[in-house]
Parts: sequence; structure tokens; C-alpha cells
Amino acid sequence: MNKFLGSIPTNLGNLPNLLVLALKRNYLGKSLHIFTSLTNCSRLSILDLSSNQFDGVLPNPVSNFSSQLNGLYLGINEISGTIPGSLTNLFNLIVLGLNDNHFIGVIPTTFGKFEKMQFLGLTGNRLSGEIPTSLGNLTQLFKIDLHGNRFEGTIPPSLVNCQNLQILYISQNNLNGSIPLQLIGTSSPLLDVNLSHNSFTGKLPFEVGNLKSIYKLDISNNNLSGEIPISIGNCLIMEHLELQGNSFHGVIPSSMASLKGLRHLDVSQNNLSGPIPEGLEKLLFLENLNLSFNNFEGEVPIEGVFKNISAISLIGNAKLCGGIPKLQLPKCHVNVIKPRKSIGFKLAIVIISIVQIFLLFSSFLVWMKKSKKKSPSTVSTMDLLPNVSYKELYQATSGFSPSNLIGSGSFGSVYKGLIHQEERPIAVKVLNLQQKGASKSFMVECNVLRNIRHRNLVKILTCCSSMDYSGNQFKALVFEFMTNGSLDFWLHQGLDNENQSRNLSLLQRLNVAIDVASAIDYLHNHSMQPIIHCDLKPSNVLLDNDMVAHVSDFGLARLLPITNDSSGKQTSTIGIKGSIGYIAPEYGMGGEASIEADVYSYGILLLEMFLGKRPTDDMFKDGLNLNNFAKMALPEKLVQIVDPILLPREVDEAPTAIVATREYNNGNEIQVDVEAQGIPNLCQMDPNVHKCLVSILETGLACSMESPKDRMKMKEVTRELHLIKKDFLGSAIYTQM
Repeated sequence: MNKFLGSIPTNLGNLPNLLVLALKRNYLGKSLHIFTSLTNCSRLSILDLSSNQFDGVLPNPVSNFSSQLNGLYLGINEISGTIPGSLTNLFNLIVLGLNDNHFIGVIPTTFGKFEKMQFLGLTGNRLSGEIPTSLGNLTQLFKIDLHGNRFEGTIPPSLVNCQNLQILYISQNNLNGSIPLQLIGTSSPLLDVNLSHNSFTGKLPFEVGNLKSIYKLDISNNNLSGEIPISIGNCLIMEHLELQGNSFHGVIPSSMASLKGLRHLDVSQNNLSGPIPEGLEKLLFLENLNLSFNNFEGEVPIEGVFKNISAISLIGNAKLCGGIPKLQLPKCHVNVIKPRKSIGFKLAIVIISIVQIFLLFSSFLVWMKKSKKKSPSTVSTMDLLPNVSYKELYQATSGFSPSNLIGSGSFGSVYKGLIHQEERPIAVKVLNLQQKGASKSFMVECNVLRNIRHRNLVKILTCCSSMDYSGNQFKALVFEFMTNGSLDFWLHQGLDNENQSRNLSLLQRLNVAIDVASAIDYLHNHSMQPIIHCDLKPSNVLLDNDMVAHVSDFGLARLLPITNDSSGKQTSTIGIKGSIGYIAPEYGMGGEASIEADVYSYGILLLEMFLGKRPTDDMFKDGLNLNNFAKMALPEKLVQIVDPILLPREVDEAPTAIVATREYNNGNEIQVDVEAQGIPNLCQMDPNVHKCLVSILETGLACSMESPKDRMKMKEVTRELHLIKKDFLGSAIYTQM
């Protein structure tokens, strides 16, 4: 931030090749007459005059700016009047930020012509009328912020056409009606929704459970009623849920215990009743819980967030009791049975005991009978799943046809199949039993997968241990089919360039990184028995239809003994192979398998995701590796190493650095010589994108430290990446509107 005073020189209009003019957060006078001269800057792409003291109305020349203008930032000024509909002459606008001014009137219906618009920010004005249905034409829209105005009417159902919409802020208006079912329909990409401080009525739709990607939902201070739908438990990555100030009744659904990442929950000032669900005390990340001014009753839990009196609010619930002493709640009444009992009571106890013993014995006999009848050729890892035979798998994969082959590894091949009875695709991993260790891999994977449940781990459906049609032993694992293939397929183009169009955005990569970190954190710290994956790499990360990542391939996994001693979290590496480039350096020196080695592999994977280079790339030789490659360039030379797909077009098209390496005699010092000229500097990349990328790569470096004791813990990694994502979503590129 500078503190320039005065006015903007009009002779800037004599710079026809000017691309970016960013003068935000200064004191550059009152007049916007500079707009007239800027119309001569025919290549102007970004104009940022936000946070100054400009006033008056938007002059007509604003509509005559360069047709190449992508970003217009005029927020946090004193500009008044109506928003001219002629702004749509700037048809290439991607970002329009008119927030925190004094605009009045309505949103021009012509705004529906902004076909490339991704960020529309009109918050903090005095705009009124209805939200125009034409905004539904903005199919590229990523974020819309209309909060703090005077809009009325309903949410236009046409917004469902904005299929890329992830952030919706329309709080603090006069909107009414119900929440449109279309808005939260199947596979909605919404991440952050704020509808608070309006006058919405009706129920919170059951379809809210379709918001699989949402991490923040605020519908507080409306007139909503009915029960909180049980489907809310399907929003598995929810972090902030604010339902206060409505008229919800009934109980808190027990499904909320499924929101393992929940940090903030506010249901205060409703008409909720019943007991406080015990599952809330098991939410490890819950930091704030407000249950005040309802009709809850019964005993207050004493574990988890309930142990911290400053993190919870329970006032206004007269029927609550118990809890930790600091809450000073009355003790719960316990019905103590007096020691003197009637003969009838004693007789009833004896009869009940005999009946229970008989039922237990009968159940045991039935179980034994079923066990004897069970076919020895088919084994399921889960009692509740249907058994599958070799014949069914043979038919499902068209005889294990090469056309259905979707991958292969050290211990077998993976085929796509279709179970006709259920009409759902499956992935069948067929073990190559001729390969040494394949049978052991099969048993390890069965053992691991049958006891783990996490949204970011591949789900096993069943397994088969039988004989094939040639009389040979056959073993296979059956998984859910992941529609979008492996992360490796998305990161690296094949020789035929068939996946050239499969590019992951910065936010998509960050989401995948968080998914994988959450899965590994679960394996290390939250599963029934700590698990080391031992082979984490992009080809073992699969993406479902919603681009949610699932860690797969547990053939090399290690189960750790349950112990409170962190030093015990290791096991022998005998037989561990892993994958070159991702194996922790201590494995090469005979070190024991450990959770720290998984962290190392994750660090390399994280660097690969954002640098676009495999750790086995030919350029990594003579002492240079992926870790050093990133370390030497950060932070100033980030543009030279990051995956070009993540760079803005003007940076991507600039000359690329030619990096040569030289290792000195001591084997420690590596020098980078930049031979190319005209390397783009930092100012050509949005500073918020730069900050986000640097933070991610620094996390990757912290995970892939040479010494195991210096590496981050996966719990810390997960927390750090969530903070990076939160900072990025709240950064200027998203909030200047």
C-alpha cells in the first residue's frame, strides 16, 4: 500500500500499450475525469482504483474502455448514482468490483451479457429491486457478492444455470420466499453460501445434503422453520454451519456427528428440543458451539468441545443438567433403585437372565450353521456386502478384456466392470499371483480396507478368492469405480496428448491436496489402528465424479501396534518397495517404516501437483531433485518453476527460464543459472495467487525434509492447507468485488 496524494496524471492516456494500472489504497482525489484519457489505452487489461476517495457518478467514458479489459476494480470509494447498463460494452470483463460505494437503483438486466464474468461484487451499496434473472446467463460465474444492499423478492431460480458458482453471498437484504431447490440440486459446486439476515421462509430443503463440496453455510436470522434435515450429515467437509435466529424445531439430527471437520456450529435462538447428541463431543475440530436459547434438556456431555467453557454457550436452556463443574449446572437426577426388592422383582430378573442366555446360545448355533454352509470359493471382507464369484467378475469385465483395462501395477491389473444386477460400474483389481508377494499384498489390503471408513479413501465393495476357469487360483478386490481416473492422469499429459484438455485449476489442486492430507491424517491418527500407506503417489490418488480425491492401493500398507508412545509408530521395512522418487531417504538406509515416511511421500506429491514435474524427471540429476528445485526458487522465482497451467496467460506466454544446475565438489552447493532473458517478474502474477502458491510449496518442503523428525505432522498439514484455502478464497482476487 502506498499513500499517493493528488490526482492521476491524464497523460497516462498516452500509453496505448499499458496493460495494468493498479493504484489501489491511495488518496488520489475526488474526480474520475481520468476515465476519459484512459480510453486511449487500447490494450488495458486490469484497472484497479479501489480504496481511494473517488466520488461522483461513473462517467460515460467507462463504457468506452479497452475491449480487452478483464478486471475493473472500483470498490471502497464514494461513487454514487446508478450503474450504467452500457458497462456491458466491456464484454471481456472477468472481474467487476463496485463494492462499498453509494450506488442506487437496480442491477441492469444487460449484465446477463457478461459471458466471461467470473466475479461480480456489488456488496455494500444501496441497490434495490429484484435480483435479475438474466444473471443466470453468467455460466462462468464463480463468485457473486450482493450482500448489504436492499434487494427484495426471491432468489432467481435461473442461478442454477451458473454451473461454476462456488461462492454466493446475498445476506443483509430484504429477500423472501423459500430457498430454491434448484440452487442446491444434485452435484452443486457451491463451497460458501451466506443467505443470512433476510426474510426467507419455509423449510431448509432436504436436498441441502447434495452440497457435497460446501464448507460454509450461513442461513441465520431468517424465518425458516421445520426440522433440521438429517441429510445435513452428508455435507462431509462442512466447517461452519450457522442456523441461529430461525424457528427450527425438533432435535439436532444425530447425522451431524458425521461432520468430522466442523469447526463452528450455531443453532441458538430456535425452538430445538431433546437431548444434546453425544456425537457432538466426538467432533475433534469443533471450536465454537452455541446451543443457547432453545429447549434442550438432559445431561450435557463432558468430552470434546464441552470441556472448554469458553467454546460453548448453553444459556436459555433451563432443563439442562450435568456437564463440567465450571458450567455450574444442576446435577442430573439419578433414579437410585433401593436395595430392598420384592420377590416378584427378583423372579423377573432371573427369568430375563435365562431368556438372554438362551437367545445368545441360539444365535451362536445359527452363526455356526451358516459358517459351515458358506462356500469356500468366495470370501467377503464385509459381512453386510454380497459375495461375488469369479464368474460374476468375468462377466462384469467382459472376460477381463484388454479394452476394460484401466491400470496396472506391481501386483496386478485393474479392470473396469459393470455389475448388471445393480447397473453400477466397479473397479476390479486382479492380483498377479505369479508375482512374489502378491498374495501377501492381497491379505494386507483386505485387512486394512475392511476396518477403515473415510470419504477420501477408496471404498472396497467386496473381494473374491476362488479358482478361474483354468483351475488356477484367483484373487481380486472390488472397489467403487472412480469416474475421473487418477491424479497422475490429470497432472501429466500423455505422449498422444489425449488428456491435454484435462487441466486442474489452482483451487481444484488445493482441494485434492486437502483431500489426500485428510485421508493420510485419518490413517495415521484416527483409524482403529494406525496405518502407514507406504506407497503414496499421484497414480494412487483417484478422483470421483465430483473431483473428490480418494487414496487407493494399500498393498504395501503397514498396521502399527496401538500405543500411546509416538516413538512406537514404526515397523519393519522388510519387503517394502514403494515407488522411486516418493520413497523417504531413510528407507534407502534400512530405516523402519514410519508415519514420517508417509509425510515425506505426501510432500513430494504436493510439490509435483503444483510444479507439474515428476520427481523422476530427467532434469533431476547431479544432486538436483524436486525438493531442491523448489527450495532454490522460492519465493522470488516462483514463476519460473510453477506448472505453467497455473499461470495467467500473459505470464505463461513469456519466455521460460532455462535452468541449468551445477554441483560443486563438496556435493552440497547447487547453483541455478537463468539463461533466458525477459523472465516475467512477480508483478505479472496476482500477489494473492503468488502467496497461495508459495505457502503450498513451503508446506510441501516442510513435509519432505531430509530428517524425519523435522517433518510436519499430517494433522498440522491438514490444518495449514485449510488455512491457505480460506486465505485464498478471501483474498483480493475473490473479495475485491
